[in-house]
Amino acid sequence: MYPSIYGKLPVKKGAVVKRLFILIGCIALLMAMGARAQDTPGDAVLGRWFTEGDKAVVEIFRCEDRYCGKIVWLKEPTNPDGSDVLDTENPDPSKRNRTVLGLNLLWGFRYDETQGWVDGSIYDPDNGKTYSCKMSLEGDMLKVRGYVGISLFGRTTVWKRKQ
Repeated sequence: MYPSIYGKLPVKKGAVVKRLFILIGCIALLMAMGARAQDTPGDAVLGRWFTEGDKAVVEIFRCEDRYCGKIVWLKEPTNPDGSDVLDTENPDPSKRNRTVLGLNLLWGFRYDETQGWVDGSIYDPDNGKTYSCKMSLEGDMLKVRGYVGISLFGRTTVWKRKQ
C-alpha cells in the first residue's frame, strides 16, 4: 500500500499500475488519431482515377510520406496480336519489356495546403519521357500538370475519379 494523494485513503500497488497502463493507452490513442488527422487533407487524392479519354485507371496511394500512382487498368491491355502492351518507348532498354499495366507512373508528390500536390514526377509511357508534375483537386476532377523546368512550360490533363 502506498499513501494516497487524497490524504488518509490507502492505494493498492496493482491499482496504480492498472491506472498507469490505461493512461498510457489513452495518450497513445490520442497521438495516433492526431497524427492521422494531420494527413487527411492530402489523402483526398487517394483512390482510382480515369485518365483523359478513359484510356487507363491510375490508383494513387501513399508511399511512405509521399503520394505515388500506378496503372491498374487499361482500356486496351493487349496489342492486336494478343501480346501485352509493353513500355517500348522507355529510354532504358532494360525496361522496354515491362508491361504498362501495373507500371508506376507517379511518384514523389507531397501535399502543400496552398498549391496541392507538388514536387512529383510523372512518366508518360506513350513517349518514354519523365516530367516534373503537380496536381490539384477540384471536386472529382484531378488536374495533372506535367512540365519541364517550370510549370509554365507544360501540359495539363484532367482525370476523373472512378466511382
